[in-house]
Amino acid sequence: MIIQGQDTRHAIGRVGSGNMKIQDLTETQDMGFDFDIVDDAIVFMRNDPMFYRKTFFPAVTRIADAHREGKKVDQIKILSPVVERGIQSYCKKFKLADQADDVFNQSDRDAIIDRIFSEEMDEIKKGDYT
Repeated sequence: MIIQGQDTRHAIGRVGSGNMKIQDLTETQDMGFDFDIVDDAIVFMRNDPMFYRKTFFPAVTRIADAHREGKKVDQIKILSPVVERGIQSYCKKFKLADQADDVFNQSDRDAIIDRIFSEEMDEIKKGDYT
């Protein structure tokens, strides 16, 4: 009979098992969602009728007007308040958290602003929002 020593070892999780993934090394606010929270928030902002009519559309129209007039568009200044209201409404509607900060970090907010601006500018250049 062979008896192995019972050495106390520190629990090292997935590193020790060889199952560690690269995303385990990045700092994120992992709330356990099985979907892309940034994509979902953008879809919500475009598809929620009240939010779109009162907040999203007027902001994109201001961007389109500035673009047509040849003015420099400050996407952060125009879209930051839109995104803040949008993610707050999103969290409230789907009961994700009391505060959007509990779900979305600054890089999420920046990604939402960049995606909305990029996608809407493509539509503006095609002649939408006239």
